[in-house]
Amino acid sequence: MDNEIPLGKRTRKYRFFERVPAIVSYGAIIALVVLSIVSPVLAAAYLLVVILSMFIKIFGITYHMIVGRSRMDKVSVLNWSKRLADLEDPTASYDRLSSRRGLNEVGLSQHLENLRLMAAAEDGFFPKPSQVYNALIIPAYNEPYDVIEPALRSVIDTTYDKKRMIVVFAYEERGGKDIKETAERLKKEFGSHFYAFEAVEHPKGIPDEVVGKGGNITYSGRWLQEYLVQQDIPFKDVIVTTMDCDNKPHKSYFDYLTYEYIVREDRKHLSYQPVCLFTNNIWDVPAPMRVIATGNSFWNIISSMRPHALRNFASHAQPMDALVEMDFWSVRTIVEDGHQYWRSYFHFGGNYEVVPLHVPIYQDAVLSSSYKKTLKAQFVQLRRWAYGASDVPFVAVRVFSRQRNVPFWAGFTRFVRLLDGHVTLACVSILVAFGGWVPLILNGEAARSVAVHQLPDIVSLLQRIAMIGLAVAIFMSFKLLPSKPERYKKSRNILMLLQWVLMPVTAIVYNSAAAFYSQTRLFFGRYLDRFDVTEKIAADKLPKPRKKKR
Repeated sequence: MDNEIPLGKRTRKYRFFERVPAIVSYGAIIALVVLSIVSPVLAAAYLLVVILSMFIKIFGITYHMIVGRSRMDKVSVLNWSKRLADLEDPTASYDRLSSRRGLNEVGLSQHLENLRLMAAAEDGFFPKPSQVYNALIIPAYNEPYDVIEPALRSVIDTTYDKKRMIVVFAYEERGGKDIKETAERLKKEFGSHFYAFEAVEHPKGIPDEVVGKGGNITYSGRWLQEYLVQQDIPFKDVIVTTMDCDNKPHKSYFDYLTYEYIVREDRKHLSYQPVCLFTNNIWDVPAPMRVIATGNSFWNIISSMRPHALRNFASHAQPMDALVEMDFWSVRTIVEDGHQYWRSYFHFGGNYEVVPLHVPIYQDAVLSSSYKKTLKAQFVQLRRWAYGASDVPFVAVRVFSRQRNVPFWAGFTRFVRLLDGHVTLACVSILVAFGGWVPLILNGEAARSVAVHQLPDIVSLLQRIAMIGLAVAIFMSFKLLPSKPERYKKSRNILMLLQWVLMPVTAIVYNSAAAFYSQTRLFFGRYLDRFDVTEKIAADKLPKPRKKKR
């Protein structure tokens, strides 16, 4: 079966599953309305089932958020450069470190076990750190130098040996002459720091490509393929990270990534996912964007604790030999990161997993040149993410097929989890916020039922109990914050607390609306075939507020 999203007219089966997310999401709300008219008691029972299921999830989410943050804190301070160096001579390192087995050092027992297995393996089964190269593909459209330069500076500040790094700055021809000049300037300034630094221009107008990031990084990936052949570097010795041009990796990211790549036996069938935190400019963005960015950061922490449900998102890494075999990323979707999971899963017949890396890659929250533009840009970004619902038909036609190449129940559970995530994003916040009043408003007989009459109070009580999770999130959000810039007064901390009253608003106005928008587009076959780049601007380049004249 072709492992690409179809172009042009879809089959009836494919079109049916394109409509399924919208059918279920709208259907969940329509069901409450219909039941409220027909039987308010059934409507109340239906709503309570939905809310209780979310109520149970909240406690699991809160637990994973706490444990995930603790894991990230512990893993981030480890000396991964030293542990990576231990793999060069695993036998000697095991003999030296085995006497420390009783020490309470995070992950030491697993590190010793990895050394033992490597020492016992045949020569060449596990690559040595001195064999492995890290390739970094940084896509850009028309972002200014002031946004990109700090990201490259942060790569240089990592502890990994930069002479074993190949950096590909993948810029778009459609970005104009400014980004081309920026690419040349970056190569001149940073080229000497790495094994290689190349600026690769992605031509515009390539047939069968949507306008998006997938085509850009795939074009650079094919350039990298030819370059490695010229340099006589085996594909299996290269691990490739894609990182947006505003991202800043943790100082030990590449050491940690290389370590995990080496010690895994089935490394070709794995990809690696760091924790993406939207905190680079969190102090500078408007309050609604801070709430959304913090919520997304928490979700990425939570996901790192659920490997069975972990998917590729934003910055991630995959072996070069796997990428070459798959022809890199999809060039037909605007959500190439999440879609890469499904392409890999089906390409390798279900033998594919995402390994969590419990260190952060810091990203920018949405910030544009004005408040109005920022509000709009945030919706555009979430709309693009929500368009991941386009993966539902891609997965469905492969799972519900006689030609499927993955185990049915494994594929089916993944399909259900995928669909549930998009439906939950669309409709649950609306049901929780307004559902308790619907039976009373639509059916005059509902007031005679004690259960229905008390439904708003019951929903309100459950919401207050669920506030425990929000309280934990608020506390942890302050621990996620970078240091407050000197340009802000202490009163900014108070705003960081008060902003959380906006959470119900952002959940509906942004998350639900973006999900319904994308699912509705899919339902009617009006596909999003253009990657709307989120405008990025350095905080110090924002227009200064005008002083009022006395």
